[in-house]
Amino acid sequence: VTSNRGSDGPTDHDLSPSLQVVHTHKPHFMALHCQEFGGKNYEASMSHVDKFVKELLSSDAMKEYNRARVYLDENYKSQEHFTALGSFYFLHESLKNIYQFDFKAKKYKKVTGKEIYSDTLESTPMLEKEKFPQDYFPECKWSRKGFIRTRWCIADCAFDLVNIHLFHDASNLVAWETSPSVYSGIRHKALGYVLDRIIDQRFEKVSYFVFGDFNFRLDSKSVVETLCTKATMQTVRAADTNEVVKLIFRESDNDRKVMLQLEKKLFDYVNQEVFRDNNGTALLEFDKELSVFKDRLYELDISFPPSYPYSEDAHQGEQYMNTRCPAWCDRILMSPSAKELVLRSESEEKVVTYDHIGPNVCMGDHKPVFLAFRIMPGAGKPHAHVHKCCVVQ
Repeated sequence: VTSNRGSDGPTDHDLSPSLQVVHTHKPHFMALHCQEFGGKNYEASMSHVDKFVKELLSSDAMKEYNRARVYLDENYKSQEHFTALGSFYFLHESLKNIYQFDFKAKKYKKVTGKEIYSDTLESTPMLEKEKFPQDYFPECKWSRKGFIRTRWCIADCAFDLVNIHLFHDASNLVAWETSPSVYSGIRHKALGYVLDRIIDQRFEKVSYFVFGDFNFRLDSKSVVETLCTKATMQTVRAADTNEVVKLIFRESDNDRKVMLQLEKKLFDYVNQEVFRDNNGTALLEFDKELSVFKDRLYELDISFPPSYPYSEDAHQGEQYMNTRCPAWCDRILMSPSAKELVLRSESEEKVVTYDHIGPNVCMGDHKPVFLAFRIMPGAGKPHAHVHKCCVVQ
């Protein structure tokens, strides 16, 4: 099972739905990628993070997972390096031979025991971690965006797992101005940077899965035009600067009822059901950011509603906040060769599931998504002589 969340840190109320997914699919190898680990108030929250990790590793639900690797970027005092990413990998006791790649020694090592790494990620040879270069950031603030990469080998099959967090939309008004938006262009550049890094010449090329909070948004201009086809627009400007601070879209008739109000951090549409009806599939045509990577990244069909921005009120698990246009921010993407692994699993009548977690439960402002599939023994055999990864070294 490959699962991810792009939320503001784990809390007690959002853990049980994830464990239910584990119970249902009973994975032998489980990867969990977290973003914004510790939440926005991470200085005060990191102690809770450590407690959460220890409780998770020792919980009854995880007792059959006798090996684990946990990588937590908790070094918030280092602005140059801090990404707030957390990557968890759990191995079931029935899984016999699994190896992890040492990027420094350039060889695989057998995974044994449970290990947690937090303040030493820069010096850990079992992963690659990067924060995006400062000139990639759309605002002056050098925020927590970057990626962590690990490499694994199971049953002659080698693959990279990349935890990623890309840039968000800072302003709904700016996002609405152009199609595609300026923010979409920044995400495109950053994702291209990650893909170039993981297939460069330093290491042998293997299949890869990239999953996390991509912050992909619907094409705002197109969405607004579609939702407000027969509306008239009123522009509100600041008295002192003449800057546009609000757009109000009203119906042409029907007493000029307000349909949509747009501000920097307000997206207040009259009918939220449009984002939930039939899992929001009518809006998938505006989900365009992945199209520029169509030859490099593949995704299974989306059959769940937009994963963001959900209400953080514990009693409103299905409700979206009116801060942003709902979008599929949280995704699990894969290379063409990884796609073959997954689809080969499907063709052999093993169920492949790509879905979200906790549809009716408050999980934070993002709903985690997961991908469950089976790799058959010898699935990587055509390349097995190249990897030599299942030999003890």
